[in-house]
Amino acid sequence: MRAHVPGGARPAGKRRRRLRAFGLRTRLVLAFLLVAAVGCGTTAALTYRAARNAILEQTQDTAVTAFRQQVESLNTMLPIDTEGLRNELQRIARQGKPRPWRVYAEYGDLRVSSTDRPESTVLTPELRTRARALGTTHGSFQRVVKDGTPYLTIAVPAVFGTYYRGFPEGSPTGLVLYAVMDLGEEEANIQAMVFAARDGALPALLVALIPALLAARGVLRPVRELRQAAHSMGQGRLDTRIHAKGSDELSDLARTFNESAAGLERSVTELRRAEARARRFASDVSHELRTPLAGMLAVTEVLDEDAGQLDSDTARAVRLISAETGKLAVLVEDLMEISRFDARAAELHTDEVDAAELVRKTLQNRHWTDPAQDPAPVVTELTDGIRARLDPRRFDVVVANLVGNALRHGGPPVTVRVYAEGDWFLTEVADRGPGIPEDVLPHVFDRFYKGDPARTRSAGSGLGLAITLENVRLHGGTVVAANRPDGGAVFTVRIPL
Repeated sequence: MRAHVPGGARPAGKRRRRLRAFGLRTRLVLAFLLVAAVGCGTTAALTYRAARNAILEQTQDTAVTAFRQQVESLNTMLPIDTEGLRNELQRIARQGKPRPWRVYAEYGDLRVSSTDRPESTVLTPELRTRARALGTTHGSFQRVVKDGTPYLTIAVPAVFGTYYRGFPEGSPTGLVLYAVMDLGEEEANIQAMVFAARDGALPALLVALIPALLAARGVLRPVRELRQAAHSMGQGRLDTRIHAKGSDELSDLARTFNESAAGLERSVTELRRAEARARRFASDVSHELRTPLAGMLAVTEVLDEDAGQLDSDTARAVRLISAETGKLAVLVEDLMEISRFDARAAELHTDEVDAAELVRKTLQNRHWTDPAQDPAPVVTELTDGIRARLDPRRFDVVVANLVGNALRHGGPPVTVRVYAEGDWFLTEVADRGPGIPEDVLPHVFDRFYKGDPARTRSAGSGLGLAITLENVRLHGGTVVAANRPDGGAVFTVRIPL
């Protein structure tokens, strides 16, 4: 399968790829090599075992058969002639197969051998016991290791070849012959096979690395394409699709991804259309309301001037109508402003200004720092001389909305600070109220959000903080809300200098 990325965007997979120490490719290759190593090891172990048994059994069968024949051809006479028996043992030792033996004979307390030593330390009591068992004539053998050297030991009882002094032919004479043969040559051959298998394992693993890399590439390619497609969709390119081929699980996954992507694209398209219709409706309604509102505001101003000449009930009604008309006018203006932001039509007309002086004018125009008020609702800590490129009208709205919100929902006095911090200048608005509930903090900049469901009406439009956020973003800055450790809420605006 192949990912189709629309719009000519460069796929993420073509960017520089980093080698991950324990990525999926590494794990796949290691797993493949592990299986290959286990297969090689198992095959080598089975081959070694079979070959070892074959080599040892062939040597053992040859030696046992040859030794038994030599013992059977021995003409044993009683009493034993020690010198003659030694000569016979030397003769048998020279004729050993597949290589010469060391031959030992035991008869009661008599010990004779083909070597300078009458007894062998290689022969075990177990072998002697089996060889001397009553009625045994076929002999026995045993493989033993002495001082790290492997040996084959054979025991064959000597029998009478003919009728002898009351003993029938084939009866045990009591004489037992032992042959000891060094298996070092066979062991060397076996070790050579082990070394050959070991030396051949590394090239085999290197050869196995090639199909491992090819297999990993074949598995990872669709996974990588799926990642690229998911990344493209995350960037908003919802028409991204994957070309699926074959009928394996990864192809099924690609088809499922395409179906999900198509469904998501349809849903998002419909949501965008609905959102656009809602924005257009709000904008159209706001524009349509401006003209009648202008006339209503003019009438209510006249009525306010003459309210003192009316009776008390009529005057209260006139003032209520005037106040509500003013609120409606503010709401319409805020809706129109939000519509401009949604339509990306909001423009920024910046000028280099003194930030502290601009904040001071905003507060003075609204009489929030009027010396005649005691105590003043707003106190300031303004650092003069901070020059920043701002849109004076929009920054005036930011400060006014934050201070007005603090006065409505917090507690006076409200403190406004302006200071520089690196390449930014900060504006802080802090109140002395109860603060903002923790569950409300993430939503304070949402449109028409009410932290208290019981509060259905407020002096504002419910859009002030949302407009503040948009204006700050338009300046390339940020605004955050938090609670002060000693009580009250604080809003911090950061705008680059």
